[in-house]
Amino acid sequence: MSADEYDTPWKEAIETYFRECMEFFFPIAAEEINWERGYNFLDKELQQVVRDAEFKKRFVDKLVQVWKKDGTEQWVLIHLEVQSYEESNFAKRMYIYHYRLFDRYNQSIASFAILADERPTWRPNEFRDELSGCEVNFRFPIVKLLDYAEQWNELEASSNPFATVVMAHLKAKETRQDTQVRKRWKLYLTKQLYEKGYQREDIINLFRFIDWVLKLPKELETSFWEEVSEYEENKKMPYVTSGERIGIEKGVKQGILEGIEALLEVKFGAEGLELLPEISQIQDVDVLRAILTGIKTKNTLQELREIYQ
Repeated sequence: MSADEYDTPWKEAIETYFRECMEFFFPIAAEEINWERGYNFLDKELQQVVRDAEFKKRFVDKLVQVWKKDGTEQWVLIHLEVQSYEESNFAKRMYIYHYRLFDRYNQSIASFAILADERPTWRPNEFRDELSGCEVNFRFPIVKLLDYAEQWNELEASSNPFATVVMAHLKAKETRQDTQVRKRWKLYLTKQLYEKGYQREDIINLFRFIDWVLKLPKELETSFWEEVSEYEENKKMPYVTSGERIGIEKGVKQGILEGIEALLEVKFGAEGLELLPEISQIQDVDVLRAILTGIKTKNTLQELREIYQ
């Protein structure tokens, strides 16, 4: 699964469980937030800054307005990094986002990075620039998802939804070349949603993430659903089968279309958005995923059309 294909499930998880995300990955910062006041996602503000920064590649970024317990307003920038190649400018990009948000809105920013890549030693958490006695030193907290592989027992015991998100992510990376093992883990993690005592809505939400990242070939997907159906029947909890499955697939399609729309606008501008009505008519999720990935590599709209025509 490409970096682009990870965008939608992670974005959805962070939006649905932002408080749990902060409490799981950055507990010290989460403790300072007054959650009773709620929080607001600032998508338009972040989009403007990302455009200004002129980065060609898109990433999973969420900007959130929160209030600290002392009553002060604070903005939280969560960045998810999934690309698998070395990027020397990562810390610089974090710094640019940070200072542009501060400069444009005169608002304190807390920047955090979740590193979902596969390079154990790659842990950028600081940008430094120095010339003739003038120095900039920007440091930001990071978490490395690979580190959680050594904390599997703790993940299984945790009731935080992001424990499930991390387990699914790790197994998606681990089972890329073995679909039989992937199916077993997908079934295990799905059953765990019920065993942990999640409410119906949480089970559906978290299964959507599991289903997206642990994608199976059709023959294994069929047997997977048969086993899930049998398990749910025994539990008398038909949450993710039948009608719910259809709803989940519709949700996946909508998420892909949102990603396609954003990438079309960034790469091709208004002309690119003219393709959206015809792309929206496509029902095959695999074709939509191919389009999402293809936007990154295709240079013209005609080349992009060739993917689905």
